[in-house]
Amino acid sequence: MTDITAESRGTGRNPVAPGAGRTVASAVPQSLVARLARGVTAAGDAETIATLAPLTGEVLAELPRSTPQDVKVAFELARRAQRAWAAQPVRRRAAVLLRFHDLLLKRQDEVLDLIQAETGKARLHAFDEILATAMAARHYGRAAAGYLRDRRRGGALPVLTHTVEGRRPKGVIGHISPWNYPLELSVSDALPAFAAGNAVVNKPDTQTALTALWARELLIEAGLPADLWQVVIGDGPVIGPAVVEHADYVSFTGSTPTGRDVAQRAAARLVGASLELGGKNALLVLADADLDKAAEGAVRACFASAGQLCVSIERLFVHRSVADAFLERFVARTRALRLGGGLAYGADMGSLVSDRQLETVTRHVAEAVKAGATVLTGGRARPELGPLFHEPTILDGVTPEMAVCDQETFGPVVSIYRFDTEEEAVTRANATPYGLNSSVWTKDLRRGRALGARLRTGTVNVNEGYAAAYGSVASPMGGMGQSGLGRRHGADGILRFTEAQTIATQRLLPLAPSFGLSDERFAALFTSGLRALKALGLK
Repeated sequence: MTDITAESRGTGRNPVAPGAGRTVASAVPQSLVARLARGVTAAGDAETIATLAPLTGEVLAELPRSTPQDVKVAFELARRAQRAWAAQPVRRRAAVLLRFHDLLLKRQDEVLDLIQAETGKARLHAFDEILATAMAARHYGRAAAGYLRDRRRGGALPVLTHTVEGRRPKGVIGHISPWNYPLELSVSDALPAFAAGNAVVNKPDTQTALTALWARELLIEAGLPADLWQVVIGDGPVIGPAVVEHADYVSFTGSTPTGRDVAQRAAARLVGASLELGGKNALLVLADADLDKAAEGAVRACFASAGQLCVSIERLFVHRSVADAFLERFVARTRALRLGGGLAYGADMGSLVSDRQLETVTRHVAEAVKAGATVLTGGRARPELGPLFHEPTILDGVTPEMAVCDQETFGPVVSIYRFDTEEEAVTRANATPYGLNSSVWTKDLRRGRALGARLRTGTVNVNEGYAAAYGSVASPMGGMGQSGLGRRHGADGILRFTEAQTIATQRLLPLAPSFGLSDERFAALFTSGLRALKALGLK
């Protein structure tokens, strides 16, 4: 691997945030691990699987390893609990979400410690998960009854046909959630599933299972029946297929290759699936942008959670007329980010989560530099801070043959590209098989929205990186192209966990010849009726 010389990178090193004093071991004692581990569906003599603390590299937890047979048992328990849960009124189910909302805000420090211990992210970025989860709980707690209510639909014959569309729960949802946002992505998709009357069998990533198990405990405290949320833990290739095999619907967040496999397995069983997958998200700085705000927003968009966020920015397009002025601001702000792993607020960026993530980041940067790219700042690991720390990195001169140009890095690395016209910017931003999130910075908001409508991404943020769209929980969020299928949030986020059912009641006259009408006379009468309905403008 090529060494990055001092001449090829920005000078200086990111500063270090003050230490917090508390250790991971004291914040996550083995008594807590043992208590949470009891929430795993696994045999009493199950083998264990170890997780490591990214901040220290030390063993964090030993958790029971579920088997495919354990997954089958989990679905059996969940299915029995689901029948009674579905019989409850929607508002009673939704009330559990609102109680969970209050408990989460009250007890947030407990789970902030867990999130940091399992992911290595800065506490402020861990708090982002509290925000997103609480907003989803509030939204579906308040809106579920409206989304799920019966709706009158136009009948076959006006007045004579009474038609209602109802929503029925799918049954047991197979929910496979990732490591990067262990609270938000394990809970926020489960909440609308519960509100809709389903049970959930959740396979969280083993690395961050403690956070999911803590959330399960809190939901049970809020009134959720314990068997309704089953948690299974183990290697993805071993128990992931078992989850899909038994599920009535699959909710998956993760990589695009794994998402394809999940989709194929679900399709073979004729069950639905929603998939939130990878991205190579673009941020556009137009010529009229407020450069200070754009630079500040780009730092958040690129380096939150050390770039380990599906909707974070990895490609940054800047109008040539303002590129130098923007980069001066962006590089200075990035270089000033404080790195740290303390279990308290104060650090601007934490560590990566695993050796695999660090290897990808260092390889993408080193290969780009070897091929001619320039590191404007960052570009190096910081092992003196912890085993998985890497500085936030800005690359210039990236070309298409470099892996960092079009492959998802999923780390604190962003590439800079200059453009001359907005048409060019849109074309280059769309030149990717992914389509998850994008960002546009301009003082002309109407212009920003119009340009955003031309970007092939499921969410577009004007004068924000990703939080504005993601935090708008009444609106759908998801990807186009290889970034996935289906949507979370809003009506789509809860209706995906339901089956639509039409109940039509016919009154007075049947939809068939009657009262002595011949077939020919019936056909002529209905032909005239169809013409009249169209003339009246009926749908």
